[in-house]
Amino acid sequence: MDVSGSDAIARAVGALRDARAVAAITGAGISAESGVPTFRGTGGLWRTFRAEDLATPEAFARDPALVWDWYRWRRSRIAAARPNGGHVALARLEQRFAAFTLLTQNVDGLHLEAGSRNLVELHGNIWRARCTAEPHRLFDQRGEAPKDALPRCPCGALLRPDIVWFGELLDQTALDRAAAAVRACDVLLVVGTSALVYPVAAFPSLVDRAHATIVEVNVDATPLTAAADIVLRGPAGRILPHVERLL
Repeated sequence: MDVSGSDAIARAVGALRDARAVAAITGAGISAESGVPTFRGTGGLWRTFRAEDLATPEAFARDPALVWDWYRWRRSRIAAARPNGGHVALARLEQRFAAFTLLTQNVDGLHLEAGSRNLVELHGNIWRARCTAEPHRLFDQRGEAPKDALPRCPCGALLRPDIVWFGELLDQTALDRAAAAVRACDVLLVVGTSALVYPVAAFPSLVDRAHATIVEVNVDATPLTAAADIVLRGPAGRILPHVERLL
């Protein structure tokens, strides 16, 4: 697609130029463009385990060493990934608006690496760990050498990956912040998400349709496509930099 001649691109740029508040939701699609592998579905097995077998509180209680081995392996696969043009464009867009909130379902930390700061990591961050006894105590483990021993907090309790596991609820403070940003926005960018995973999939329904514009950026159609005001079909790493340059 020649995005430079697209009427949809022009409409998206116009909506952003008129906007005071912008919210963006990103999903696995934007990370896939950076080479972040999928750990669920076909080909997602590790040893003989599926993600659904390991990313649970029960699995960690049963065998924390196994779960940590899996997360260290996942980190090793993600470590080579770098932010793509889509990540960078979103970070630049944040600098253009007085109110810009980025909500991500991804746990790879690429938005932070790209420079996004007003960021809600709804599902956590694979490079962080938190104390099992005092969950507010967080530890950045990026750059740490892999260890054989189980990581522990200075208080002595085990650390666990700072990830929302299957069977766990998303942090309510993060959800409230995300919902408030969506309700207040003039433009909602929905980038690289399947629009299938709840509660995030319900966020577009919170938009004030009387004055706000929903822009979907995706390589494929999703359940949101029919409700979006503007659909930009293609990779975020190509489309978002183009939109940002035209502003």
